[in-house]
Amino acid sequence: MRELIFFPIANTLPRLRFAQKLRHVLLRAAGMRIAGRCNIMGPMTVRPVGCAGNIRIGAGTTVNTPARFGVPVEEVWIGDNVLIGSGVSFETVRHGLYWIPGKGRGDVHGRICVEDEAWIGAGAIILGGVTVGRGATVGAGAVVTRDVPPYTVVVGVPAKVIRELDPAGARAAPETMAETG
Repeated sequence: MRELIFFPIANTLPRLRFAQKLRHVLLRAAGMRIAGRCNIMGPMTVRPVGCAGNIRIGAGTTVNTPARFGVPVEEVWIGDNVLIGSGVSFETVRHGLYWIPGKGRGDVHGRICVEDEAWIGAGAIILGGVTVGRGATVGAGAVVTRDVPPYTVVVGVPAKVIRELDPAGARAAPETMAETG
């Protein structure tokens, strides 16, 4: 019930600095577990209504807008210092591939975990039962159906590893992080 009151108000706040603290207060009041220093840029969708408590967002994480969380049964855990691009969708439930008489397609569901310092590119879809490893990068528009190893880059539909990252590079000085290739 709290979600019906607080979520719509939080979703109408502007993308301005002064609104961040108020947005956090409202989303927490709606049931979400949000750590400090998060930057939730604006509107998000949580389905079904009443399941905001199934979402945990760690400290220093940025969630761009619009984000979608389909969390009817399982949880979405997002670690610390994660970057989430615009239009990212976290779907903990999907339908089975086969029609079973008397049961329909059935549901396949699983928890989603995004570990610390990961980056989820714009428009990516993360499906249930997946862990995105620490420091991993998910390319824009990727559909993640399997676990992503730490410090790798995945792209495509379905997402596949195209590169391994050097964990030591993540701790390098900013002036040495200009590599793009």
